[in-house]
Parts: sequence; structure tokens; C-alpha cells
Amino acid sequence: MSDRAMDTRPGEELPLEKLAPYLRRHLPETEGPLSITQFRGGHANLTYELRFGDRAYVLRRPPFGTIAPGAHDMRREYQVLSRLPESFLPAPAAIHLCTDPRIIGADFVVMERREGVVIRYRLPSEFADVDNVERRLTDALMRVTADLHLVDVEVAGLQDVGKPEGFAKRQLEGWIKRWKLAQTEANDDVERLARSLRENVPEPQAVSIVHGDLKFDNCQFQPGEPDRVTSVFDWDMATTGDPLIDLAGTLSFWPDPEIDPAEMPIPLLVGDWPDKDYLKQRYAESTGFDLNRMPWYEAFACLKTAVIAQQLYRRYRDGGTRDERMEKFGAAARAFARLGVSKR
Repeated sequence: MSDRAMDTRPGEELPLEKLAPYLRRHLPETEGPLSITQFRGGHANLTYELRFGDRAYVLRRPPFGTIAPGAHDMRREYQVLSRLPESFLPAPAAIHLCTDPRIIGADFVVMERREGVVIRYRLPSEFADVDNVERRLTDALMRVTADLHLVDVEVAGLQDVGKPEGFAKRQLEGWIKRWKLAQTEANDDVERLARSLRENVPEPQAVSIVHGDLKFDNCQFQPGEPDRVTSVFDWDMATTGDPLIDLAGTLSFWPDPEIDPAEMPIPLLVGDWPDKDYLKQRYAESTGFDLNRMPWYEAFACLKTAVIAQQLYRRYRDGGTRDERMEKFGAAARAFARLGVSKR
């Protein structure tokens, strides 16, 4: 569906009386009254459309409530998107970073507004009559993933983002720590998975820009044009490191026969989509990377996804959000931990 903003969810409003004068001081072309609507598709960071007359921007901020250490990093998102678009056209340009909590209570980034079609759970109507559309969309997703991973980090000016040395091991330990902070009950699968992943951490084949959450609903397409991703957003977890961690993250959200859709708080992709082996084949063809160690990466991605789901559930349980969708993420955390164990 076309990515349209809607009325803001109760409890997630922005303080118009503080934000409007601030934006007029720091953004170009901000004449007239400010209107604010919300993009409701995401589940973590909050994304809003800002309009001054015909001029539109996007504002992103962390969710309300307690934030896990290192998560929802708006400064990181600004750092990446203020440099990357010159080397990777699908990245929208960041325009302004605010780190003054007096404005809206948190850091926020303002960036360019791009229009397009976002695929969430099923094919949108804009692609209903397109031949071979699921395969073509999948090919485009793998191409844009490969294109990002082949960007020269130094040419993009992002060599100071992240620490590539020891990246996979550090990621693993970081997500295990986040699990312990978000945990609400014992989970033997998470413990078993963590022990197994610690045993043989792979060495990276390349140092790449790693998006951290690269999947269909963080991409935009032109209506009726399934062969090219025109925009990739949601860069707050971006870093530099092992590109196969990014690929595995994409695979963790792909339909899997071992995942019961009833355990998912949001629908998985519905339709005649290629299987995960097809995605890996296309990616390998575009990058030349060896994917023999993918079982480790896929198991790690399941652990990471389980932790993210648990963080969302914990935030709901602790009263940090009234978004009723979050209540079901506890079951999703358990399901992804089981899936991770099966990958090992």
C-alpha cells in the first residue's frame, strides 16, 4: 500500500506548541501552520509526517517508555543518513538532528519525505496485475541488499560508524545482554541458542554497511515497478560489520514452515513468494560471498528477533505503550527462539 500517514495514536502525540517554532528556526521552507500525522506501520521507533503547507518532512523519534541501552539511536540514524545518500541512492537524506529533550522529550531526526509503495504482509493493489511480481520484488530486495553491502565504507564516509573488528561476537553478546534486561520469564531455548552460538563465531568475509533491519516494510517501490527499491528507511541500528548478519536478518522475517502464523503478532508475508534458498542464491550471485556459514547467521538472527520481540512485549507490560499489538510479542519471542534452536 502507499505509505500514508494517519491520525496520531493516543499517547504518542508530539507537542505542537514546542515543535513548530523549533522547526521554523531550523528547517527551510516552513511557512504556514504545522500539521502532524503518524505512520502507523512500525512497531518500535515512531515516525511522523510533518507538513508546512505543501512541504513535507519525516520525523523519527524513539518510542515512549523505557529504552533498552543502545537501542533507537537517532544520533546514529542522522550520522548515517547525512552521509550515505551520495553512495547509496535509496537512503533518504537526513536534514536535521535535535538532541534537546526540551523540545519533544527525546532526540529526533528530520529527513526528506519520499513517496512510494510499502509491502507489509501481502501484495498491495498497486502490484495486483504485475507478472511474476513476487519473484521480481524478491530479486529487487536482494539486489538492494547486495548494493548496500558492496558500498565502499570509506568512500561513503562511514568508517567512523561502528567497530568492524569482532563485530559478530560483540553483536551476539550485546543481544544476549538485551535479552536479560527485557526478560519476563525463563526461556530454555534462548539459553540453549546463546550457548550454541558462542561456540563457533564466524569470521567476516568483508566489512560492509549493515542496515540492521532490512526487509520489505522498510523499503519503498514505485507503483507498478517491482524491479527496483527506491527508498530504504529505518537506519537507527546501522553500523559497519559483517554483511551476512544483515542478510540473515532479512531471512528471519521471511515465511518459514517452522513458524506458526498464529504465534505472530503481525501477519507474515502472504502469497507465492520464493523460499529462503532462492534469496540466498540471488544474494550470493550479486555479491560473490560464500554462504556456507549461513546456519550460524540465521540462528543468530532468530535470537536477535526474539530479543526485539521481547523488548516490545516488556515495554507494553511495563506501561510504556498502549499499542495493543505489543501484547502478542511475548509469544513471538518464544517462537523465534525455538526457530533459532532448529537452525543450529
